[in-house]
Amino acid sequence: MHSLPMSDEQRVVAAARGLLRNIGRLSRDLYLAGEFGLSRSHVSVLDALETRGLRVTELAADTGLTQPRVTVVLQELAERGFAERTRCATDRRAVDATITPEGRRYLDEARQRMAAALHTGLAARGSGADDSERVVLAARAAVSTLLDALHAPIEAEVS
Repeated sequence: MHSLPMSDEQRVVAAARGLLRNIGRLSRDLYLAGEFGLSRSHVSVLDALETRGLRVTELAADTGLTQPRVTVVLQELAERGFAERTRCATDRRAVDATITPEGRRYLDEARQRMAAALHTGLAARGSGADDSERVVLAARAAVSTLLDALHAPIEAEVS
């Protein structure tokens, strides 16, 4: 029995089968390996603040959390010394948030644990250090390509 030729879209759907489930599992397993001791919401906010300070509204957009949840998470992070909140100088209604050096250290240490778990797992499968790095870089490039593809139509609509 012959199967009918598949369209481009059908081939992509077939290739992507399980991708979301595997990405979800990888994210969960890396989070567990990082031994963060914080909720994913807390880690997501710290991660978003890593490169620059953001307003609560920007954090909500970047993390997918609601503004009230971001406000609570920021309060809890500030209590632990991982983030700082200040009133915006140009708009007193807005709150700016930044990561503290302690928050940055905390995030870096957890990421080191995540990377060590990846390295250990790849080494157990017989991958050498160079091969392990190639596997991780290839995965990162593949995820970046998928993200770019998803965002390209949105960015085209905005321009």
